[in-house]
Amino acid sequence: MDKIHSLTGMLDHYNDGDKENMSVKIFETEKRIRKIFLNYKYSEIRTPALEDTNLFIRSAGDASDIVNKEIYSFDDKNNKNIALRPEGTASVIRAVIEKKLDQSSHKLWYMGPMWRYERPQKGRYRQFYQAGVEILGYHEGAAEFEIISMVCSIIEEFSIENCTVKINHLGDEESKKLFCNALVSYLEPFKDQLDEKDLSRLSKNPLRVLDSKNTETQSLLKNAPSLKDFIKPSALSLLEKIENEYKDICNIEIDYTLVRGLDYYSGFVFEALSSELGAQDSFLGGGRYDSLSSKLGGKSLPSIGMAIGIERFASLIKNFTVSNKIVSFITLTSNLESKPYKIAHQLRSLNSNIVLDLQLSEGSLKSKLRKANKNNSDYAIIIGEEELKDGTAVIKFLNDELKDQQTVSIKELLSFYKAL
Repeated sequence: MDKIHSLTGMLDHYNDGDKENMSVKIFETEKRIRKIFLNYKYSEIRTPALEDTNLFIRSAGDASDIVNKEIYSFDDKNNKNIALRPEGTASVIRAVIEKKLDQSSHKLWYMGPMWRYERPQKGRYRQFYQAGVEILGYHEGAAEFEIISMVCSIIEEFSIENCTVKINHLGDEESKKLFCNALVSYLEPFKDQLDEKDLSRLSKNPLRVLDSKNTETQSLLKNAPSLKDFIKPSALSLLEKIENEYKDICNIEIDYTLVRGLDYYSGFVFEALSSELGAQDSFLGGGRYDSLSSKLGGKSLPSIGMAIGIERFASLIKNFTVSNKIVSFITLTSNLESKPYKIAHQLRSLNSNIVLDLQLSEGSLKSKLRKANKNNSDYAIIIGEEELKDGTAVIKFLNDELKDQQTVSIKELLSFYKAL
């Protein structure tokens, strides 16, 4: 399991300035996404990083890329085959079934690391972070409107540009089977033009051929049967209603070639894409998976969910500014002098909206002020031996050309900081 990319590993792809900026982006992205989930009144669920490998084989399908080449699996000391989770939905459903919660409805969210053994590239790492929601126990209709509303809220919150939300409907089992049979019949005369991957898909899961990245296959598919001609009028109506209701909020369009990479998807599916990500342009996706719970041994549980790739999503964010003011706390006393650290503690307890950067390293006032400016601090609070003796502190205004600095009492300092 070499080259698993943690957040630290992922940041190694950037220079020092970009690394710090990306770290802030990821932190703020997770915080804001979590806030959106909570605003929609979803409850958090946490699942283990290690699961029985068979869970993902049964849920994702043995023809999926995750099972064939991307899953990290190994035998533990008891010779049980376990895997690092490659996605979140199967783990959530497994937990719901085990806790016997599969007879009621739930609106859940999760956030955490996932692992896939694929070639690392920009925005795609072997350890990556994912946030997602699962709406369980709700039949097709209201849940679709809610989840697309959330997608639009996320895009609006982060002002994502050059973004399109594509939606489709895979039909019920009957219409899907009819479509797959028609697609196989159409592609049969062209089998010698398909690559090995698409030939495998055609025999195991024909629907996945629509997701082919092979340009020759895509050219053949231009005249292929369309899902639109096989799915029921109610499915077409749902797509049209969602497109009409949300097109003034975000750029949304129906794409009858859109499919998802996991076998458990059925019915309504969607993806959010950005042209700024290059060939791998999807940063968010999901859909309905009504049969997954019963497939994993639970009760019938109509469900829909989505997942967001945090690193890829964060890379899209431009002009990301953190609203919190930053104050550098500079001590010019002995490291063993405890009083300044107590003052810093009092300041933090007065105003949680301010980031107080207490500089722990030794150095001159000049070097510490240089660091404060580099950290985009708005103010510097300076306490040296003289200030400590007098019970005062120096407030230096780093972003105000009309003010330089002023010496205040500790009581005045506390009042100043509280009012920021």
